[in-house]
Amino acid sequence: MSGAAPGVDLSRFESSLGFLLRLSQQKIFARFFATLGPLDLTPGAFTILLALRDNPGLRQGVLANALMIKRANMAKIVRALVDRGLVSRHVPEDDRRAIELNLTPEGAAFVAAREGAFFAHDDESSPELTDNERETLLGLLRKLAGTQGETP
Repeated sequence: MSGAAPGVDLSRFESSLGFLLRLSQQKIFARFFATLGPLDLTPGAFTILLALRDNPGLRQGVLANALMIKRANMAKIVRALVDRGLVSRHVPEDDRRAIELNLTPEGAAFVAAREGAFFAHDDESSPELTDNERETLLGLLRKLAGTQGETP
C-alpha cells in the first residue's frame, strides 16, 4: 500500500473501507492541527459550536446522538466549552433531566472569528483529489453516513 511505512505490508487492507476511512481521517486531522492548531480549534469541539450556533437551545443528548458522540464524551467536551465561556447550559422546566445548550456571546464571537478558516481548510484538506473526485467522495460519504438529502 503506497504511503505506508517502509517495510510494512498493508496490502491486505487496500479494500477495507473502515481502514481506509480511518487512515484518511488521521491524515486530514494531522493537516487540520498543523494548519489550525494556533486558532485553538479541535474538529469535534468546533463542530459542536457550529451546530449550536445553527440550532440554539439544542438538547445535549440530541446533539450527542446527531453527532454520534458517546454521552460521557459529549459531557466532557461540553464541560470544557462551558469552562471556556463559549457555551451555556440550561435545564428546561419541562424536563429537569435534559440540558439545553446555547452559545454565549463569547462563543458566537469565537465561531465567527474562526469559521472562515475552518471551512477554508476543509475545502483544501484533500489536495490529492480533483474537485469532481471530492464531490463524488462527499456524495458517497453522505450516502454511507445516512445524511444524503440533508443540507451539506
